[in-house]
Amino acid sequence: REFNSTKTPSLHLLTSLSFSAPLLAPFILSTFLSADPGWGSCSLGVFICLACSGIHRNIPSISKVKSLRLSRWEDDEIRFMADNGNQLMKSKYEAAVPVYYYKPTHKDCQVLKEQWIRAKYEREEFTEPGKNFTYEGGEYGLLMKRGRDNGQFLSRRFVLSEVEGTLKYFTKYDAKEPKAVIKVDTINATFQPEKIGNPNGLQITYLKDYSTRNIFVYHDSGKEIVNWFNYIRAVQLHYLKVAFPGATDAELVPKLTRNFLKEGYMEKTGPKQREGFKKRWFTLDHRRLMYFKDPLDAFAKGEVFLGSKAHGYNVLPGLPAGTHCNGAWQCGITLETPDRFFLFTCETEIDQQDWVKHFSNVMKAEMSPQEYTMEALFKHRH
Repeated sequence: REFNSTKTPSLHLLTSLSFSAPLLAPFILSTFLSADPGWGSCSLGVFICLACSGIHRNIPSISKVKSLRLSRWEDDEIRFMADNGNQLMKSKYEAAVPVYYYKPTHKDCQVLKEQWIRAKYEREEFTEPGKNFTYEGGEYGLLMKRGRDNGQFLSRRFVLSEVEGTLKYFTKYDAKEPKAVIKVDTINATFQPEKIGNPNGLQITYLKDYSTRNIFVYHDSGKEIVNWFNYIRAVQLHYLKVAFPGATDAELVPKLTRNFLKEGYMEKTGPKQREGFKKRWFTLDHRRLMYFKDPLDAFAKGEVFLGSKAHGYNVLPGLPAGTHCNGAWQCGITLETPDRFFLFTCETEIDQQDWVKHFSNVMKAEMSPQEYTMEALFKHRH
C-alpha cells in the first residue's frame, strides 16, 4: 500500500500466498503491519493495495502489477520481491521528499494519490538528496476559476510569490492590477472534486477583512493542479519559518493546508430562534464552523468559533424544550458558546451523531495562543 491505512493483513491472503509463493509470505508479514496488500508490482518490488494497483496499471512502462492471490508468480519475480519490498524501495524513491510535500493517505482523492505514485516512480522526483525542487520559490500560470456570480469556469492567471508571501489572480493575462491579493498565511487549500464537479477541483479558502472567502479552481492536468497545491504549501512553510524562526518542521507542517473535518447540509434557525429553520451547507475547518447557502458560494453567510469546553463551549444532541422545529429535519443539535446558543437540525440520526462527535472532539482539545487570538477576532466582529 502506498498510503497510510488502519487495515490489518488478510489471513486468507497470507495463507493462500504461502502455498503459491512461500518466499513472500513471511516477508509480507514483516513488512505490512497495518496494511492489506492484495497486489504486487513485480517490476518495482513493492506490495500495494487494490486502489493503488489501478494507478500502477496505468503506468505499464514502469509497473507490472500482479494479484498475490490469483496471478502466477515466476520464481525470479518472487525472489525480486523478497530482495526488495516496500521499506527498501521507500528508502530509494522517497529519499528526498520535501518536508512540505503532501503525502496522501488512503482517504484522499484520486488525483492526489495518482500524482504521488507518478512523482515517485515515473518521474523519480524524490530520489536525489540535495536537489532543488521546482515547488520552491513560487509559480505562475493559468488555472480555470469559477466565477462568483455566473458560476462559469474561466481561464485566469495566478501568480504565487514566496518573496511577497502572496497569491494573486488576474482577470486578463496581460492585466497589470490583480483582481485579488491573498496572503498565504490565511490560505487553506483542499481538493474538492465532487463539490466542484471536476476530478482536479481545488478549493482555496482564505480570509478577507476577517471574513472567509472561497475560490474554486481546476487544471486539466492532474500533475499541474497537484503541483500548485504543493507550491502553496512550500510558500506557506517558508512564511512560517520566517514568522516562527525557532519552530521545528514537525511543529510547522501541521499548520499548512489541511482537509476539512466535516462538510454537509444541516438546517439552522436565527439568533432569536423564532424564525424557521433553513437548509445551509456547513464546513467545519477545525475551530471554525462556516455555513453557506450553497456549497460553491464565495462568501460564508456566517461563522461560529468553537472553543474548548473549559471556556464555556458545549454541544448536545437535541433541541431545548419548547423549541418550535418547523423545518423538514427533526434530529436536533444544540451548540453552546459563551455568547449564545446555535440550533441545528440534521436529516438523519446518524448525521446528527457524526456532527456531535466532531464538535465534541474539537471542544475537548486545548486552545493554542493563535486560537485565542482567533476567538477574540470573532467576538470583535460579532
